[in-house]
Amino acid sequence: MNTISFSPSNFVMQSIIAELAPPGRAVKIIRASHLGMCFGVRDAINLALDESSRQPLTILGELVHNESVISDLRARGVAIEAQAAAVQTPAVMITAHGASEKTLALARSHGLQVLQATCPLVHFAHRAVQQLVREGFHPVIIGQRGHVEVRGLTEDLSELDVVLTEEDVRQLAERPRFGVAAQTTQPVDKVRRLLEAIRQRFPLSELRYADTVCQPTKQRQTSAQQLARESDVVVVVGGAHSNNTRELAATCRRHCASVHHVQGAEDLQAEWFAGAATVGITAGTSTPDDIIDAVENWLQTNL
Repeated sequence: MNTISFSPSNFVMQSIIAELAPPGRAVKIIRASHLGMCFGVRDAINLALDESSRQPLTILGELVHNESVISDLRARGVAIEAQAAAVQTPAVMITAHGASEKTLALARSHGLQVLQATCPLVHFAHRAVQQLVREGFHPVIIGQRGHVEVRGLTEDLSELDVVLTEEDVRQLAERPRFGVAAQTTQPVDKVRRLLEAIRQRFPLSELRYADTVCQPTKQRQTSAQQLARESDVVVVVGGAHSNNTRELAATCRRHCASVHHVQGAEDLQAEWFAGAATVGITAGTSTPDDIIDAVENWLQTNL
């Protein structure tokens, strides 16, 4: 089986601390207790590599939102297409973010073998939304409109709303029953805030919430908060298009004045760390271990 190996150090519940002491000052570098690739992303990558070693394979969209991972897959011969009609291989793989039944049916209508790398926790979110609809609740998804995961959660629904801000909640029409679920990578604090906004706007409506924020997101958000409180500067490592990485950066900014989202060590700038005594590192759920390690090595070498 063709796999990519990932160091377990990024998934243990401990802070890894490196003390540096160049002439004139000492800098402490700390890692968040939870950071980097989650099991869903890791499994999706390994499944894609395994399947591509058996037959030509196309992935429908970005398997995960990380440029280095996508580049590595392409280098190994895996094709990536946005639309099923453009696929030239016999098999197509659905990304870790999942897809609607409508999208799956369309791919099959082109005669393609459809393989799914969908994270099990995204599958859980799909089932939770479907259950809310079956029980008569109007579905409201807390998430980023247009995001591939949100499209997968909503494309099969005849009516729905997607909200991400209090202003979005103010635009909702009154319903007797609201069923609320969230994109799996949304911060819990934001979800709670929007749930409360819906309750206050529609006090006579029944509100049911299905908790679909995944455990890896919760762990990374909680540990990012603690990391930011302890750091003078925080480096958040992850793809530019990764929603969970952007949310990690937003969380850190609420607790630390100097936060920088980078895709890799090549994006780091020495002036960011002038006068810093403690530098924290966290990373999104699609960020490989070697990229996190390269960022830490740059800090060790240049600070």
